[in-house]
Amino acid sequence: MKVEKARIADAPQIHKLANHFAQTGVMLPRALSEIYENIRDFFVIREGETVLACAALHVYWSDLAEVRGVAVSEDRQGQRLGAELVAACLREATTLGIPRVFCLTYKAAFFEKQGFRQVDKMELPRKVWSECYRCPKFPDCDEVAMTCDV
Repeated sequence: MKVEKARIADAPQIHKLANHFAQTGVMLPRALSEIYENIRDFFVIREGETVLACAALHVYWSDLAEVRGVAVSEDRQGQRLGAELVAACLREATTLGIPRVFCLTYKAAFFEKQGFRQVDKMELPRKVWSECYRCPKFPDCDEVAMTCDV
């Protein structure tokens, strides 16, 4: 199994995987249309044609991108698939020349192992909050903000 860029055919599986975890409260829900619109942001790990794990790198500005949508099938957790996907996102940020990557997460310990550090949400530019109004928890965000310098 290897990390690959997502294909358009992966979108329904990415949607199902992400929204499974959204139902458990550890991720925010994503519309299928949003996944299609941002498919070029996504990396996946597949077994055959089945998406086992996904993550995305979303560029905000010349100096800032977000790792988002990290999800690993429950039966494949603990196999470092999430770590491989985050590493792919960080490599892409480096290739693009983006020096800082952030995430908003409920799984801070996982991201700390990947080189992220916790920061105050107010350290992030207001631009990163452009999607928050769609969140069911808005304006009472309880995610942890983390950054990584690449």
